[in-house]
Amino acid sequence: MAATTRPFRNTIDRLDKPSAYYTARNKRRNRDEEDAQPEAPQVDPLANATTLYVGNLSFYTTEEQVYALFSKCGEIKRLIMGLDRFTKTPCGFCFVEYYTHQDALDCMKYVGGTKLDERIIRTDLDPGFEEGRQYGRGKSGGQVRDEYREDYDEGRGGVGRAIQDERMRDYDEEGRYVR
Repeated sequence: MAATTRPFRNTIDRLDKPSAYYTARNKRRNRDEEDAQPEAPQVDPLANATTLYVGNLSFYTTEEQVYALFSKCGEIKRLIMGLDRFTKTPCGFCFVEYYTHQDALDCMKYVGGTKLDERIIRTDLDPGFEEGRQYGRGKSGGQVRDEYREDYDEGRGGVGRAIQDERMRDYDEEGRYVR
C-alpha cells in the first residue's frame, strides 16, 4: 500500500506578516499615486523588524512592569512608553525594541494575548520607532481608539474623552444640569 502525500497546510497565520496599520497605510499611499509608474515590488519592512508595538495597556502600567514582562523573551534594547501629546502621561501603548528579530517573534508568540495589569495586551511587529510616534494621535492627545469609547474602562481613564466632553456640555460651571 503506497502512502500518498497530502499538501502541507499551515493552520495559523505567520507572526511576521505586515500589520493591519502598515497595510492600510500603503493602500492609501498607492491610491494617491495611481498615476505613478509601476515600480519594483516593495521589500517587506517587517521581515527583519526588531520592534514591537504593544497596545491595550492600562494607563497605570509602569515602564518597570512592561520591562519585567517583555525581558523574559530576550534582551531589550530600549522601551518607549506612549504618551498623551498634551499632558505627557501614559496613554496605553508602548514600543519594545529587541536586539534580534527572533526575540521579537518569540515575544509576539509567548507574551502577546497575555494579561498585564488585568488587561489582555496586543502585540504587533513594527517597522521601527521614529521620534514623534510615542505621542497619541487622537484629538485630545491620547489614542484615537479612546476618543469615542462608550463603555466605562477604569484602566483607560473612564469613558472616551469625546463622549465625556459631550456629556459635560449639559452642565454649567457649578455642575448643575441645564437642559
